[in-house]
Amino acid sequence: MSNTYFQFKQFRIEQEHCAMKVSTDACIQGAWSPLKSETKQVLDIGTGTGLLSLMLAQRYPSISIDAIESDTTAARQAQENFSNSPWYNRIHLLQGDATIYPFDKKYDYIICNPPFFNNSLLGPKQQRNQARHTLSLSYQQIISLLKNNLTATGHASILLPFHEGTTIWTSLLEEAGMHLVQALHIAPSSHKPFNRIVFICCLSNQEKLTSDIVSIRNSDQNYTDPFIRLLQPFYTSL
Repeated sequence: MSNTYFQFKQFRIEQEHCAMKVSTDACIQGAWSPLKSETKQVLDIGTGTGLLSLMLAQRYPSISIDAIESDTTAARQAQENFSNSPWYNRIHLLQGDATIYPFDKKYDYIICNPPFFNNSLLGPKQQRNQARHTLSLSYQQIISLLKNNLTATGHASILLPFHEGTTIWTSLLEEAGMHLVQALHIAPSSHKPFNRIVFICCLSNQEKLTSDIVSIRNSDQNYTDPFIRLLQPFYTSL
């Protein structure tokens, strides 16, 4: 039987009661997503296990994070993970639906690993369907959340499937008058096509779009050097 937790160098993710477990793609998002030095207030939408909040808290000692989760069971598990971490006093769990939650501030940075799939076949478990499919949080709702809750100079990090991200998401973002400033293209290995992308979005159009690439494994199935550099502060095996 596999572990019900994922051990990182500085924290542990208990995940037995969460529909979506720790994934390599989410770890890449948490390790790569860049915050500016002036960033203070961060919102993690759909925190799940709390992984992204904990990774950002480790990377940026001066930020305060609000992590919101609608699923009661997942929220309880995230709170456990936050409470047992070195940064328990900088991460605050909000239990509720982000689309109607009465946030009392604007955020310098929003991070979200949202439900991925728009047209995929649903599985038998409702909790997992809500976490994986755009049943409870559509792309349009995410963009609305960004527009309503980012500061004028704020940024947002969104992890998406490569095809949907480069077609549906970019089109909806343009329609909403928002802009892309950075992109990380993710491939499972150096000889396979990109399957995920992390976009950095903002409200203003004052930054030139830049992009980067990371492949997780080489052709010999070992981790690539760029992946190792990203995840070395977190993975116990690196």
